[in-house]
Amino acid sequence: MTLANSLADETAQGWIGRQWQEAVGADNGTKVERMLQDAATSGLAAYRQFTQTFPSGRDVPLEFSVVRLGDDGGLLAIGRNLDTLAELQSRLVAAQQAMERDYWKLRELESRYRLLFDTSIEAVIMVTADTLLVQDANSAAIRLLGPIQGREVTAGIRREDRAAFQSMLAQARQSGSAPRCLIHIGGDEAPTLARASLVAGEGGHRFMLQLAETAVAPSPQPRTLEQFAESLPDGILITDSDGTIRRANRAFLDLVETAAEGAVVGQSLGRWLSRPGADWSVLLATLRQHGVVRRFSTTLQGMLGTDTTVEIAAVGNGTVASGDIALVVRDISRRMPETAETHHLRAAFSSIIEQSVRTPLRTLVREAVGLVERHYIGAALELAEGNRTNAAEMLGLSRQGFYKKLAQYDLHDSDATAPG
Repeated sequence: MTLANSLADETAQGWIGRQWQEAVGADNGTKVERMLQDAATSGLAAYRQFTQTFPSGRDVPLEFSVVRLGDDGGLLAIGRNLDTLAELQSRLVAAQQAMERDYWKLRELESRYRLLFDTSIEAVIMVTADTLLVQDANSAAIRLLGPIQGREVTAGIRREDRAAFQSMLAQARQSGSAPRCLIHIGGDEAPTLARASLVAGEGGHRFMLQLAETAVAPSPQPRTLEQFAESLPDGILITDSDGTIRRANRAFLDLVETAAEGAVVGQSLGRWLSRPGADWSVLLATLRQHGVVRRFSTTLQGMLGTDTTVEIAAVGNGTVASGDIALVVRDISRRMPETAETHHLRAAFSSIIEQSVRTPLRTLVREAVGLVERHYIGAALELAEGNRTNAAEMLGLSRQGFYKKLAQYDLHDSDATAPG
């Protein structure tokens, strides 16, 4: 008798000289007798499963087959352990249960999406990216355009506006989203602001079109200051002294990727400024120091996750502590080349990442913090035109702490060009 490695800790010497039926219990003794009879008659017995009780008292599920060894050679019983199969079956059941849980979570997300989609006051249409056929439309879109599901979306657009609409879709296909364009759509050709975003899904890419009716088309020759501000390609904002937005023009709405001014009014401008060291607190501190801010570079993060490099100019109305603030936000992502310092910082971070396998985590963190601190201290000095006091205030450091950082990174001669 030989046992496999999986049962090496068991001993079967106590079975020698005993009936096989005694080791499987009364319930399985009949199976053993039938297997022995089949093997003696036909030379081979089919596999049968039963529990084998070892001398140690351990019960192991086994599957046995019996083979006759020639006419007078006796019988050979071959068994295999079913514990591994049982474990695999248990894992399969657990995986199926996990898949079912994930399925119901997905169904819950789909239900939430459908609820938001249907109850939105803004007309929203889902269009296949390759055929431009309308796949889905919420109730606001159906009220605006009628039953349009299954139709080509350009069919309801005035012919003169189709080229601009196709250009918007092409830009969304390339970059993921596109600024709004004015089209005339529907039976009465109502002037409507349309915006497209590219969405990935199982069935391929789709365009999400957001439509907002506008009572009056933009005047080609604005006659008031407010109309001029609304038509400017740069974002125009009015905030209170805390940075809460009171007014915003269409260009700013495009930058933060929303179609309605109501989505930003009452929100803090700092919500969208995402660059460390160049956020709203730094801008406000600079404005309070000088009364005006020019060419403040930072990053604006849209509601759909797009980061845009912008340049901000700001001025306060009266005292910045209590009056309103007017800001101009300009998209400079397409014209700002990367500086040599940016390339150096990126190369330094790449070097740190390459060392991550063989360098302690504490050392990696210290080197990364040093790179970031040196970079933003230099940027603050450049923004403050070498004035160390203003640079320290931008970074939220005390004068003494700022001088320690200058000495730590040896920036006294290279960056601090003017006394603080």
